[in-house]
Amino acid sequence: MHLIVSVGIFLAVDLALNKAFAAAAIKFPSALFGMFCIFSVLLILDSTVPSAAMALMKFFEPAYMFIHRWLPLFYVPYLVVLPLSVKDIPASSAIKISLIVAGGWLATLCVAGFTAIAIRKAVKTEMIDAEPMERPSPFSSTEVWGWTGVLLISFVAALFYPTALGTQARTCLPFLLASTVLGYMLGSGLPSSVKMVFHPIICCTLSAELTALAFGWLSKLGLEPILGFYLTKESSNPGAGDILMAFLGSVILSFAFSMFTQRKLVKRHAAEIFTSVIISTVFSLYSTALVGRLVGLEPSLTVSILPRCITVALALSIVSLFEVANSSITAAAVVLTGLVGANFVQATLDKIRLRDPIARGIATASSAHGLGTAALSAKEPEALPFCAIAYALNGIFGSVLCSIPLVRQSLLAVVG
Repeated sequence: MHLIVSVGIFLAVDLALNKAFAAAAIKFPSALFGMFCIFSVLLILDSTVPSAAMALMKFFEPAYMFIHRWLPLFYVPYLVVLPLSVKDIPASSAIKISLIVAGGWLATLCVAGFTAIAIRKAVKTEMIDAEPMERPSPFSSTEVWGWTGVLLISFVAALFYPTALGTQARTCLPFLLASTVLGYMLGSGLPSSVKMVFHPIICCTLSAELTALAFGWLSKLGLEPILGFYLTKESSNPGAGDILMAFLGSVILSFAFSMFTQRKLVKRHAAEIFTSVIISTVFSLYSTALVGRLVGLEPSLTVSILPRCITVALALSIVSLFEVANSSITAAAVVLTGLVGANFVQATLDKIRLRDPIARGIATASSAHGLGTAALSAKEPEALPFCAIAYALNGIFGSVLCSIPLVRQSLLAVVG
């Protein structure tokens, strides 16, 4: 009951903020605003009534531990429907975008990480140990078998009664959701050496897509309609992806508690955090524009992938400022960037010898937004606060920067 109430409050706060921002015609993501508000309240309480801050942390502990346990799962829907987003892109352009995304991710990761280290040396801030963060419990065999049963029963039921729940999307929802959850559980149980190159997010995505492919073949509907049922973006007719993405706002709100746990480190290393995020965001935008022009990518596609390192919600807001942009391409590029980051971030950080959680967190979130954050923090919880604040600041600064007409014109000039 404690878990249900605490998660319910997160969802209710996110919904209320969404409605308030929509009513005020504010395009900025309401959850990021809410995250900073919660963080500020906790800081104020900590300095005035510490016991109240600790009581608030204790009350919401079940909610943010639940979210942390399932964190990568909530970023999967855009990956599952990726085939629908890229189907109309020419093969040559798709290859160029993929190269820009992969190379750009690595370059941004290095710029953000090494900038953080350089700033620390310049201001002579000594590194201190992060507060230990509790790791989520592993998935039990009972959970795995339970979701397997849901998948099999709902899959068969949907084949024989395609509109049993009113619409095909609702009928497909149980087995598509179960296949996504089951894929994540199985991927999480893989050996660490395998997960270094085959992250649970990949396993989760493949599980959902293979299930959709099997149902499309058996029902004679084909893959594309089933993937369309996965993410409908209709509140009256939701799919499995819509259910998962409904938690995204709560995920961002929960980051405030992780940031508060490491508040001493966040305050101590503010110079590294803010400077590296600003530099990496500017680098990401302008390097993408320049490389797109150099490799001969169509200007409209280059503009569409400019905010590749910024979370989807903010990236779509940014490209709406450019008349020639294609929002579907933007979503695909952002998701692909996150996918590369989620799959390779930990191994790459080890290779380039970025050891401390501050540099690792900042570099990860600045280069691979929410998916990278989810992937790294699942294995290194102590990096989550720095991932969270860099993730938020990266989106905020990118949005503010691109809202300036002079900056937009300069980006278009570089794109050509």
